[in-house]
Amino acid sequence: MRLDRAGDDAEGKRRGGAAIVRIWLRPLSYLLGVSMAALSVVYLLDLARQGDALRSPWQVFGGMSPVDAENIMGGIGEVIAAILGIVITVASIIVQLAANRYTPRITDMFFRDRKNMLVISFFVVSAVFSLWINFSIRTGGSGPSFVPFVPHYGVLITMGLLTVSLLMMAPYFMYVFDFLEPDNVVGRIKKNGVEQALRPAGGESDGEVDERRVAALSSLEQLADVALNALDQKDKGIASKTVDSLSELVVSYLPHKKSLDPRWFQIRDRLARDTDFVSMNAEALDKLSTARTWLEYKALRQFLMVYREALTAMPDLITRIAIDTRYIGQTAIASGDRAAVEVVVKFFNTYMRRSLNAKDIAAAYNNLNQYRYLAEELLKAGWGDQVLEIARYFKYYAQTAHAMGLAFLTETVAFDLCVVNERAYDLHAPARDELLRIFLDVDKEAELDQQERSLRGVRKAQVKLATYYLQKGEEALARKIYRDMRDERPDRLRSIRAELLAVTSNEFWEINDRGAVFEYIEPERRQFIHRFFEWFPSTAMREPIREEQTQE
Repeated sequence: MRLDRAGDDAEGKRRGGAAIVRIWLRPLSYLLGVSMAALSVVYLLDLARQGDALRSPWQVFGGMSPVDAENIMGGIGEVIAAILGIVITVASIIVQLAANRYTPRITDMFFRDRKNMLVISFFVVSAVFSLWINFSIRTGGSGPSFVPFVPHYGVLITMGLLTVSLLMMAPYFMYVFDFLEPDNVVGRIKKNGVEQALRPAGGESDGEVDERRVAALSSLEQLADVALNALDQKDKGIASKTVDSLSELVVSYLPHKKSLDPRWFQIRDRLARDTDFVSMNAEALDKLSTARTWLEYKALRQFLMVYREALTAMPDLITRIAIDTRYIGQTAIASGDRAAVEVVVKFFNTYMRRSLNAKDIAAAYNNLNQYRYLAEELLKAGWGDQVLEIARYFKYYAQTAHAMGLAFLTETVAFDLCVVNERAYDLHAPARDELLRIFLDVDKEAELDQQERSLRGVRKAQVKLATYYLQKGEEALARKIYRDMRDERPDRLRSIRAELLAVTSNEFWEINDRGAVFEYIEPERRQFIHRFFEWFPSTAMREPIREEQTQE
């Protein structure tokens, strides 16, 4: 993990160096080159016109009388002050517009930026310097002791400062626009949050630790603000980038939790006064502190806030949130952080509840897909108890959708559980038998005729799993499914068999995020459909159905 972080730091420095060349050095070089070339041409033309002996640049630009110096400096100070005014005015307007569109905290970020402060300071110093050089010029006076004073070097340096100030205006405005580029704003907020969170244990005071916690929490909230404002603006690109950055912040943080100061995980002082924590009772706060998961909880709370708005404003963002939540869960699995996985599971369940309450089938469908992927990762890691817990949640949501008349969601859960059972068998998971039992408990007898379709989908998924077991030579497991189905009506069993045999392509005829058809069974498994249905006592079940007839 340290190597990965070192690689990320090196990549960040490389990009920072490239940005300096692109925004500052290259434009300055071009502008300075063109200006000096034009000056040289005009200088040589004027010398040729006068016909005098060739004069050196120092003779032309260095020699000046007090009157010359006074005339030169008369307007330079005003020009530099005008440049400063233009720069501050334009930058303030642009920053304010960006703050209104994304997050008000951009203003604070901008005026705390080191490069921005250096440029503004350069303009201010140039204006003050030219003011005092202008003040120091003395061309006339009274008394025998008076001596005219011409600050030759001061005038030349002032001219140089004015030249650099003018040359810097274009690159500086490029820098301002680059700074306020949405991707860069989001990346900067994320980077600040990671830096605050990943500082290893050291000799910090309690106040300094609390300051870092609040700064990291602020980064999470800023990213959520940008995402919400992007939703209002219907800007899908920025909203997606921001959601990804929230996930990336937590993903960068999780592998390094063991090296952090134990005080980092305590919810107290200003952190305890955060809006998401102040409403929680002492027991819940103590649990978060003990589990060391307050940052993950806070980040996922931001996801939930965006999720709620995206349900109606930008449904496509729902899938992105689910994917990024899964990424957090996968990183927690790789880090061995069971407490963080529990938080991820809890928020997946909350996403499902929000989707069901809104009767948003598409949102629930996409959440289930990512939720199932997480369960598969848990199986690979050998965390069977967590997989069983997720399977029970799946069963609950299937039955809830069934009661709400959302037949497609019940069917989706069934086929997802079918996949989980297949993976459990492939991985020789100890939880295999219990997963099968949960799967067989999903279907309940329909109370209404219109609910029949959802139960048919569950039965199809169970038959599909039975063919998988038969293909693997596990007749005993397939028999468990048969015993659960043997009391089904013969006509219903015949129609289920016919519908499964009729699906001969895995390509759905509409846009489908999963890219597959639930009922599709691979050709090498299709023969086992007949074998499974031969076990049923009804003679109708023993009558084979030719696939070419079902396809018609």
